[in-house]
Amino acid sequence: MKISKVVFFAASALSYAAAFAGTQDIKASNNQFSVEAISTNVNYTEYGDVSRGSAAGPLDSEKGSVPGFGLSLSLMRDWLLGNDYLQIQYSRANGHTNYTGSYQSGGGYGSLLSTSGATLSDFSIRAGKGFSPSSSVMLTPYGEYGYHQWNRAINQGETYSNNYVGIGALVQYSPVNHLVLSTNALLAQTFGSHIDVSGSKAYSGALGNSSLYKIGLAADYAFTQKLHGNVGVDYTSFKYGESAIWQAGSKYYYEPSDTTKYTTVHIGIGYAF
Repeated sequence: MKISKVVFFAASALSYAAAFAGTQDIKASNNQFSVEAISTNVNYTEYGDVSRGSAAGPLDSEKGSVPGFGLSLSLMRDWLLGNDYLQIQYSRANGHTNYTGSYQSGGGYGSLLSTSGATLSDFSIRAGKGFSPSSSVMLTPYGEYGYHQWNRAINQGETYSNNYVGIGALVQYSPVNHLVLSTNALLAQTFGSHIDVSGSKAYSGALGNSSLYKIGLAADYAFTQKLHGNVGVDYTSFKYGESAIWQAGSKYYYEPSDTTKYTTVHIGIGYAF
C-alpha cells in the first residue's frame, strides 16, 4: 500500500511538472524579441478586362523568391484579463522576380521574358488573449491590423500598397520541454488599396479591395532560458482590383485586377525575457 502511494504521488508530481513546463514554455516563446532571415516567394498575375480593350486571360506575371529580414516583438502578460497577448512585426525584402508579359507591339502573354526589381515592406500588430484548454496547449484568438507595400520596378516604377484588418487564431502546442509548435490562421479585409505609377504615364489612385487569407506554421526551441531559435512558413493570398481609367498624353490606361500570393519562409534567433 505504501509503495502504491509513493508511485501515485511520484506520477502526479511528474505530471504536474510536465504540465507546468508545457505552459511555461509556451509563455516563454510568447515573450521574446527575434531577428529573422526571410525569403518571400512572389506569385503575382494580372488579368485583362475585355470591356476595357484588353485581351482575356493573363496579361503579365511576376514570380520568384525575394530575400530579406524580419523583426518581431511578442508579449504575453497578465495586464487585464490574463495571458494578454501583443505582437508587433516588421519585415523588408529586396531582390528580383521573373517577369512574364508581352511587347506593346503584340505577341501575347509569354512573348516577353525578363527580370524585375521588387521591394516588399510589411508591418503588422495583433492583440488577443490566450486560453489553455490543456496543460500543453494555448489557444489565442486575436485581432490584427497590417500594412503592405510593394515597390515594383516594372516600366518606370509602380508602387502598390494596402492596409488590412481581421481576426485570427494562434494555436500553440508544447510536446516536450523547450519546444513549442504553432499554427496560425487569419481572415482579413484589405482597405485603402492604392497604386502610384511613375514616369510618362504617371498616375496615383485607388485600387479595389478584397478578402485576405493568411495561414502559417512555426516552431520555437529554447536552447537556453534566454536564447531561442525559430523557423516557420506563412502563406498569404489577396487581390488588387482594377483602377480607374486615366489619360497620359493621347493614350488611356488602367491598372488591371490581379491575384497576389506570397509564401514566406523565415528562420531566426530570439531573446526571451
